Amino acid sequence: MLQRGIVALPLLVAFMISASSLVSAQPFSPDLFKSLRWRSIGPFRGGRGRAVAGVPSQPNVFYMAQVNGGVWKTTDYGRTWVPIFDDQPTGSVGCIAVAPSDSNIIYVGSGEGLQRPDLSVGDGIFRSNDAGQTWTHLGLRDGQQIPQIAVDPRDPNRILVAVAGHPYGPNEERGIFRSTDGGKTFERALYKDENTGGADVLIDPSNPEVAYAALWEARQGPWENGAWNGTGGGIFKSTDGGKTWQQLKGGLPEGIIQANLAIAPSSPNRLIASVAVPGAVNIYRSDDAGANWAVITKDPRPAGRIGGGDLSVPRFSPRDPDVVIVASTVSWKSIDGGKTWNAFRGAPGGDDYQNVWINPNNPDIIIMASDQGTVITTNGGKSWSSWYNQSTAQLYHVSADNAFPYRLCGGQQESGSACVASRGNDGAITFRDWHPVGAEEYGYVAADPLDPDIIYGGKLSRYDRRTGQRQNIMPKPFRSADFRVVRTQPVLFSPVDPHVLFFATNTLWKTKDGGRNWD
Repeated sequence: MLQRGIVALPLLVAFMISASSLVSAQPFSPDLFKSLRWRSIGPFRGGRGRAVAGVPSQPNVFYMAQVNGGVWKTTDYGRTWVPIFDDQPTGSVGCIAVAPSDSNIIYVGSGEGLQRPDLSVGDGIFRSNDAGQTWTHLGLRDGQQIPQIAVDPRDPNRILVAVAGHPYGPNEERGIFRSTDGGKTFERALYKDENTGGADVLIDPSNPEVAYAALWEARQGPWENGAWNGTGGGIFKSTDGGKTWQQLKGGLPEGIIQANLAIAPSSPNRLIASVAVPGAVNIYRSDDAGANWAVITKDPRPAGRIGGGDLSVPRFSPRDPDVVIVASTVSWKSIDGGKTWNAFRGAPGGDDYQNVWINPNNPDIIIMASDQGTVITTNGGKSWSSWYNQSTAQLYHVSADNAFPYRLCGGQQESGSACVASRGNDGAITFRDWHPVGAEEYGYVAADPLDPDIIYGGKLSRYDRRTGQRQNIMPKPFRSADFRVVRTQPVLFSPVDPHVLFFATNTLWKTKDGGRNWD
């Protein structure tokens, strides 16, 4: 399957056809290639996940989505995952919502729902009426980024949608949208301007007429570190099913950039929000349904970072309003309503947690998405499922070496690098058939065409597979302010002279001696 944007799919293998053969004068028949099939070779470790959801009445069933890897489903508590969205026109997914009153109805909002230098936009909202077997496209196609969908707990056809809008420019289709017919039609219910989109939306589980939403003013530049956040966001409340909205003020700061919200299911007047303003992020709590707010903790750790997708996501335990878990750089847990926090899950075992879902019938059952994949616990966090069963690596570029069997290599978001064998020695390509090769997570990997055990990549390293040693070979002039790099700088061997390695930054560099000397 081919997708726009960043490659966040398994490495796919087909026969390589040289450019010279394509332009050859000899015609070829397409029938020669009918027997070719794509096959997944890994690497079998999870990639950056954004959206998660479970089914309260079926504690073994969960859904997850990578930012550009489609939607996956497990029916065995995360032991195995199956892709269920590969036939759709986009694989970029920002949110999943299972209807509380009918678990066969699932909504998927496409687009990563983030603001970051490397992202892929989506294609609107999709709905399944058969637990993910088939999908129908609903609309909001120009919204591009959809970070959250809230479904009425009593009526699966009534939904509220947070639409972030175009990440690289202004557009009208953004804000909070409302549908009462299952997504056949949408009306824009909360809108500020063409630069401010929806960041979050929730429906009170005890009273579907009450809803909360957050707006976010942000823009990505077409260059690295060109992000811009405005102060036109805020937190809003509706008491008429999302028809009209009022901005909440009491105790909240002026100039809100972004906010993520949670409602305590067992005490819905209690709300918690991670709130970003210029220069600060804090955790706020309200105990009167949003009328008044106060910073609940002086601990800066659970609030997360001011960034495109780094603001923490809070969730209450369904039975105890004093128990809160946040997905942040690591995951934190409070048992006193957010006043004090302790680490819940972090490295080793992943970082940059993106989302968390807690089963409303059993708070010990939790699913979490992070930049290293998605994991599930059934015992309140004592043990977790593996993410080494998810071929969902987010890879920026892919190259092949000249080994036999040949290997495919690339840099993986948040996980360094990987080279994967195209064939295993034990009858299958397994978890043991891929290895890191010393390059950083962002960028290219290029194996020496004369010695496939020497690998170059990132910004910039030389790795010897035989010794496991990595050497920094960045050109020395980069100590000068005249030279600069961004995330994904091309590293490529010359197809004419296999001794020549090119490294492209704001200038083009060449070495003939493995990076000892550069021109």
